[in-house]
Amino acid sequence: MKKRLSHIVVLLALLLTAASCSNYQKLLKSNDVQQKYAAAVKYYEKGDYYRASELLDAVAPLLTGTEQAEDALFYQASSNFELGNYLLSETYFRNFYTTYPRSPKAEKAMFMQVKSSYNQSPDYEQDQASTLIAMESVQEFMIRYPESEYTEEANQILENLSIKLDRKAFDSAKLYYKIRYYKAAVVALDNFIKEYPSSPYAEEAAYMKIESQYEYAKESVPSKQEERYYEVVDFYQSFADQYPESEFMRSANQFYDNTLAELERIKSEKSTQANS
Repeated sequence: MKKRLSHIVVLLALLLTAASCSNYQKLLKSNDVQQKYAAAVKYYEKGDYYRASELLDAVAPLLTGTEQAEDALFYQASSNFELGNYLLSETYFRNFYTTYPRSPKAEKAMFMQVKSSYNQSPDYEQDQASTLIAMESVQEFMIRYPESEYTEEANQILENLSIKLDRKAFDSAKLYYKIRYYKAAVVALDNFIKEYPSSPYAEEAAYMKIESQYEYAKESVPSKQEERYYEVVDFYQSFADQYPESEFMRSANQFYDNTLAELERIKSEKSTQANS
């Protein structure tokens, strides 16, 4: 009996789905703009963003100049955002706040355009052109709406994007270290620290600058070693002052001790040569 009942329930569900699909197809083919728009709103409110967007794509251009045009465009943008169509939602939200700048929804539309742009930012390993565009969108929003209820979230988005750029820049500088181009690594790491002083990777970059300079000095011709080892000392002292509790301090101390030993060796050799 229970098995038969479950079969009946499944059959009814299939029939309802088929009927719903049939009605939806009729709506798509219908020329009744108002009926299509009303159905699109209902689909949106039910969370059926795909059907809502399909209907809105069909009717939104036909509603231009009507009282419903504003809401239709906002629903169209929101549906695409919910579907993950961020390039489209970014375009629609931008169209909304430029077309209806005095709308009560203009602020939210601009913020949603920011989120759409943010969601198109790729992983840090990839080209970051989209990230820079997203950052510009956030900054533009914050200038236009400095007291917005979305300010906190906008700040978090900006921070996330900045960290992504930090990581991209840090990895680019770190590459020279990995391939043992130590002179280039020192320059690249130093530039990174100057450009991103508040980066979460600044501490590691400062440590790597010590190691890179040490290896560079070690590989240098004898006549250049002394001055280059002294630069290791300078880098170490700066690092120790800024990051006294660093997780890299033990390794930094080792490079410092090795550097002092090398400087002592050079001093001893000079003394021997002077006395011979």
